[in-house]
Amino acid sequence: MAAPLTRPAKTPPPRATSPSDDPAAPKRPGARRGQRRAVTLFMVPFFALFTAVTVLPMFYAAWMSLFREESSGLGFGGTERVFAGFGNFTEALTNEAFLRSFGHIAFYCVLYIPAMVGGALVLALLVDSAMARARRFFQIAYFLPHAVPGLIASLIWLYLYTPGLSPITDALDALGANWNFFGQDEAIYSVVNISAWQWTGYNMIIFYAGLQAVPREVLEAATVDGSGALRTALQVKVPMIRPTVVLTLLFTCVGAIQLFDAPKLVQLRANTMGEDWSPTMFIYTAAFKGHDYGLAAASSLLLALVAGLLSFVVTKLGNRWKAS
Repeated sequence: MAAPLTRPAKTPPPRATSPSDDPAAPKRPGARRGQRRAVTLFMVPFFALFTAVTVLPMFYAAWMSLFREESSGLGFGGTERVFAGFGNFTEALTNEAFLRSFGHIAFYCVLYIPAMVGGALVLALLVDSAMARARRFFQIAYFLPHAVPGLIASLIWLYLYTPGLSPITDALDALGANWNFFGQDEAIYSVVNISAWQWTGYNMIIFYAGLQAVPREVLEAATVDGSGALRTALQVKVPMIRPTVVLTLLFTCVGAIQLFDAPKLVQLRANTMGEDWSPTMFIYTAAFKGHDYGLAAASSLLLALVAGLLSFVVTKLGNRWKAS
């Protein structure tokens, strides 16, 4: 018996494609204009807020820095605003307290940056190691100090530094150690400890995220070549996250030069620090205690200039390190 004839399957007719279906096809001018409008619409709130809280205050500070308030009649005739030109800048640059505050911050950075960045990098490498357990728990535990606001953290440590109230000082006394957290030479270490306690966990998370982006095959190749855990960490992992380290150093330097809350609260007990220990404390004292807003505005602009130059130097050195 002959096999029944089968009809060939019908193939659907080819569908007409439009230029918009082809991803390689050039977009219509109307579509490009729509995309530009959408991008502009999303960027407008940022630039409006940036202008309102950053650009306009800088121009206002520049305007204030050109004037000085002078009193007449032995203080009984009121005050008047007079044009001072660059007199406020000259006064700030020749003010010993203002220049000394930069020296304090420089010494603070020498102590703080290696301790904080080095500690954060070591913790990130330990959490990323193959022997680490409960990684999520340690990430949260290290990050928790950063979740505490800086002012509250300073108040906590101010309590822990106070003799008779702190269990730390009681333990040191029991061991026979004599350490005055508010002493003339010890106060800066108290400030460094507060800042490092608050920011080490935050930067550890950044370093750990960078380590997660290191290709696993690179680490496996290092292990096959006989590289141990320490050598792999120092010669493979750290060089591959150099951009992350440089960015962290940049943010740390800019943040350190604007230090205010920790030394301001420690200064309440450490009277030897003075109310102008850091540049921001000097600006605060000049503006709200000395009522010399012209000097405060000029000092703030000089501080912004130093921060910009410091950012440029750190970026240049970081790029050289990354290129090497």
